[in-house]
Amino acid sequence: MQLNQDGTPQTGKGGAPLYTYTQEDISGLARIFTGWDFDLAGGDTSTPDFLRRPMQQIAARHESGASSFLGKSVPAGMGGADALNAALDIIYAHPNVGPFIGRQLIQRLVCSNPSPAYVWRVAAAFNNDGTGARGNLRAVVKAVLLDPEARRSDAAAAGQGKLREPMLRFLAWARAYEVKSASDAWAVGNTSDPAGKLGQSPLRSPSVFNFFRPGYVPPNSGIASAGLVAPEFQIANETSVVGYVNFMQRAVSGRLGDLAADYASLMPLAENGNALLAEINTVLAAGQLGAESQALIVGAINAMARGNDAARLNRIRAALTLALAAPDFVVLK
Repeated sequence: MQLNQDGTPQTGKGGAPLYTYTQEDISGLARIFTGWDFDLAGGDTSTPDFLRRPMQQIAARHESGASSFLGKSVPAGMGGADALNAALDIIYAHPNVGPFIGRQLIQRLVCSNPSPAYVWRVAAAFNNDGTGARGNLRAVVKAVLLDPEARRSDAAAAGQGKLREPMLRFLAWARAYEVKSASDAWAVGNTSDPAGKLGQSPLRSPSVFNFFRPGYVPPNSGIASAGLVAPEFQIANETSVVGYVNFMQRAVSGRLGDLAADYASLMPLAENGNALLAEINTVLAAGQLGAESQALIVGAINAMARGNDAARLNRIRAALTLALAAPDFVVLK
């Protein structure tokens, strides 16, 4: 649908949304994409190498007639690559692009429910980076992350924050503790299974529309009652919540292929549950673990054996697993 620059839908008579394109627009754009195929030069599809190479344009398969969509036209007689570039320029120039991309970037990086004013400011940065240039993503990301709504002190206010995707939780641990693969194979495998893995795996979304819809609302929930959206909750359920914790426990404990984390910075703190969790809270959770979560985790750690390196390592692994499972970590604010 047509968007205002603050991301809200434009409406017509009776409040009905104004649609951006019709079936004729789809047909016109489809002609632009004719003639593209995998580059199988020097090989076949028996190995994934062909998926890493750019697609090739086969002129004999390209529809070279004129194509019209979004009120613009790509003239007849253009080669496939040139026609595709012209079509992308048309799409790029559409006024929907700034607010559409801006809102989704905010949802992925900051919060699920940005205000229209926040979206407008990010769309404005897309439309003009301050020098007259359009589409400067450096300026757009800067606008997303440095906006007052992204840096507000009342992050716990209703409607703020977002659920972290399982893959990003896993990567947060891997980055924080410099995980390495001894063989350099990084044999993590497909982590799509929600019952025993992450319920999400890189480049394996079930559709071209990603793992979840940007406007997803968990049914019969407080989020729905508040008129909010929660995209990442579309892949969160009883099975995936337990599967994630079990997967992370294996990963943290060094039982995921040959992946190994470096806990050297935590070993001197492991005898003291409060000191250990304070460090984990800072490094892994940016200080977001609340008092209740901290008390529960510290209580569990202090009940464990201590006094030697093996015991200290077990305390570290338990503290990390519990922190990674804490709602304060899973929900980013």
